Amino acid sequence: MKRVEQFLKDAETYYLATADGDQPRVRPFGTAHVFENKLYIQTGKVKDVSKQIHANPKVEICAFKDGQWLRVAGTLVEDERLEAKQSMLDAYPELQQMYKADDGNTEVFYFKDAIATFSSFTSAPETVEF
Repeated sequence: MKRVEQFLKDAETYYLATADGDQPRVRPFGTAHVFENKLYIQTGKVKDVSKQIHANPKVEICAFKDGQWLRVAGTLVEDERLEAKQSMLDAYPELQQMYKADDGNTEVFYFKDAIATFSSFTSAPETVEF
């Protein structure tokens, strides 16, 4: 899982795909953080992406860097604990200008039953489950 986290951080931007009814939605994200041996992402409850995740927590993310890409498919689970939110904010201090762990808006999700696939045009795919 650390390799997945590091790839996402090195890529800086990954794309999160959710479902909005029968319409796929994809948008750039930048938060990826391991807390208590789980891969977390962060957003705000007021955003459409939050509503989409709550309606259908099955998501996929994709990142590309240096000729290699990573896809992570899984189910997101909200973690409402302040410790989880604060850990994310500590890992991304720039978020603290917009979010606080106890602001009622900040939310963090961790991946459950995730399958991460590293791929490139020059080597066979490699899969990691967590």
